[in-house]
Amino acid sequence: MPSPFPDAAPKTRFPRERRRKKMLLWLILCPLALITALFLFAFFYLKLPKFGALPSGERLERVSRSPHYREGKFQNLVPTPRETHDGSEGSPKRSLWDFFSRSGRVAPRDPLPAVKSDLKSLAEGELVWFGHSSFIFRLRGRIFLVDPIFSQRASPLWFGMRAYPGTSVYSVADLPPVDYLLISHDHWDHLDYPTVMALRETVGLVICGLGVGAHFERWGFPAAKTREGEWGDSFSPEEGIAIDLVTARHFSGRGLTWDQAMWTGFVIRAGGRQIYYSGDGGYGTHFREAGAKFGSFDLALLEDGQYDLAWKRVHMMPEETVRAGLDLNAKAVFPVHNMKFSISYHDWDDPLLRARAEAQSQGVSLVTPLIGQKISLGEPGAVYPAWWLGLN
Repeated sequence: MPSPFPDAAPKTRFPRERRRKKMLLWLILCPLALITALFLFAFFYLKLPKFGALPSGERLERVSRSPHYREGKFQNLVPTPRETHDGSEGSPKRSLWDFFSRSGRVAPRDPLPAVKSDLKSLAEGELVWFGHSSFIFRLRGRIFLVDPIFSQRASPLWFGMRAYPGTSVYSVADLPPVDYLLISHDHWDHLDYPTVMALRETVGLVICGLGVGAHFERWGFPAAKTREGEWGDSFSPEEGIAIDLVTARHFSGRGLTWDQAMWTGFVIRAGGRQIYYSGDGGYGTHFREAGAKFGSFDLALLEDGQYDLAWKRVHMMPEETVRAGLDLNAKAVFPVHNMKFSISYHDWDDPLLRARAEAQSQGVSLVTPLIGQKISLGEPGAVYPAWWLGLN
């Protein structure tokens, strides 16, 4: 019998259209759901305690009064672009893909040689380097600890910047009671959350740049244990000890907001000795000015590592490290910021190879001990073997 509705559409038409609409809806909703999930994960992840805190309240008011805080952030004394991508002076352009696809000798395959000294028996004027920019020393009977990082990663992420094999020979448990903890800035390779939390109950006094104290406040450090300052400030916590904050040319930030805390170098004067620590930063006239102000230094620990032409204004090249030591009238130069983490593109041993060659040509005494080896500030002319030669 013929259909009474000869012009009717096939029965499958509407179910087919519904299926198409469902597929289109899923194609739209799935990416939106993924993006939303990633956003929420990032939002709550950045709220974790390890990211610290931005200055607020009275701390923010003090930051805002600083002559170095302008247009809502801390500024260097001279124009300092983080990256030089304009092609001038041979500067390359770097991307995130470039960084994560690095190859070659950016990290050693062989374990680096190290020794484990008894830190609790440090003699007056002795210093021990832990690799990168971390070191401990005793002056005037007090223990100074600088930018300590005993974690395996210099990063908030589980896959970021792993310590070289052989370099992790110390932990907080190996330290004597720390009288003064000095933090140059709040980058992950200088302000290590697990390390400072392990020190919280035993450290005497934290000295850092303006704004960095907000991190310590969130982490439960009593206000009485923290002293914040800016370039030119000097602290005399007890007779015979002075700690000066000196100019650095760098930047700061632990999360998505940068330059809300100050970066600094330090001059430590105690027990008849003077030590200069640059923190991170590019070369500039501030080294010569510090040399003129303070006179000669028994030891200058200067950044030498994690450099690149793309960020030459915020990190020194090895030849500039030696030049800075000359500007400071330093009896000996200790190149730090190397031999533990790879945060740049150069070969892992390039900082010491180049610094050693430049120091020899300029007649500068270079201090290059093994990680963990005790050195004496009273021996500026000591000769150190090039222990990194021959390692892969």
